[in-house]
Amino acid sequence: MGYLAKEERDLRLVKVRTIMKAKDLDLVLVYYDEFNIGNGWYLTGWCPQFESGAVLVPKKGEPMILGGPESEPYAKQDSAITETRNFPVFMVPDEEYPNATISSFPALFQELSSTVGKIKRVGMVGAGRMPAECYKQIVDGFQGVELIDITGDYVSLRYSKSKWEIEQIKAAFQLADECYEAMKGTIKPGVSEIEVAAAGEYAARRKGASGFGFSAIVGSGLRSNAVVPTASSKKLVDGELAMMGLAPKIKGYAGVFGHTLPVSGHYSDSQKQCLKHMSEAFRLTREQLILGKSGREIDAPARAYFKKQGLSKYLVCPFAHTIGLHEAESPFFGPNSSDMLRAGMTVCVDISFFGHPEWHGGRIETGFEITEKGAVPMSPKMDKILSNL
Repeated sequence: MGYLAKEERDLRLVKVRTIMKAKDLDLVLVYYDEFNIGNGWYLTGWCPQFESGAVLVPKKGEPMILGGPESEPYAKQDSAITETRNFPVFMVPDEEYPNATISSFPALFQELSSTVGKIKRVGMVGAGRMPAECYKQIVDGFQGVELIDITGDYVSLRYSKSKWEIEQIKAAFQLADECYEAMKGTIKPGVSEIEVAAAGEYAARRKGASGFGFSAIVGSGLRSNAVVPTASSKKLVDGELAMMGLAPKIKGYAGVFGHTLPVSGHYSDSQKQCLKHMSEAFRLTREQLILGKSGREIDAPARAYFKKQGLSKYLVCPFAHTIGLHEAESPFFGPNSSDMLRAGMTVCVDISFFGHPEWHGGRIETGFEITEKGAVPMSPKMDKILSNL
């Protein structure tokens, strides 16, 4: 069963073709794989397993998926785009598919020339993420055609979310609340980090998660210094802090929570001070979620607070980013960002530090919908918890 409604897909194709018309493009080629899901998922609600691929959008006619034969039946069942072509460069290396029809870029070029007409300009999305051989075959197959990078224009279509997208993201945040409670309930001395992660992952899948924005973060004691540590077999030790995070997805869209909890069940006085610093930075950043604010404006107050507390040298990540098909995606509102907040964005306040000699690392995170009336918590529960540490 596919995740992306045809009506939503068609609206997105219209937006892509508006870019094509403005830039006089005959085709757009959108590369994606399991590690670069978002751009392809935006038009398909789908991503192959094992293989990579691309979405091809002609200026007229039906779009198609360029991929491999192993994912072709899967695409025809679940993708919002079901016309497919198979290419060796997207397939599992050295695997054989004797009953599959395999094409080539010169053959595709000839096919498209007969349906679209003379092809002069092709827009490329995600070319910088393509394997070198894939890019080479496209260039060789589309000889005499001008290739135009439109990645920035395309990605900007994803900045402000549709009503349908926001519904999925809100549902994912509700699911993240349940994951938080499940993981929190396992925190105690002697439990392994993997057991903590398993509780959250089970809670997510049991309630219909379509996947995860990242592998479960569980880092206790010194392991919290790893910034985004995946759960290990390490046992939680009394007196430590345990940093947790999970990003369950609904129909491909992520929600998230991040928190840092005491293994003993009670923060020490020193640990309370640690959490108070993060909570104050959280509140300062949340207050900056105002339409028209730039990334550098959003980032500045919490950064100044950390500097005042002597914690600046432990900062690795900025304090705000958008969330959608990825748990963290463009735009990122860092200290040098000129990107502006606008209505329809979904933004996470993500406060963290790493490498402290006593507290090691910590993270707290939740998200907000940016509306004309202000920032609305997508998890009122986590907003209240993180604001009052």
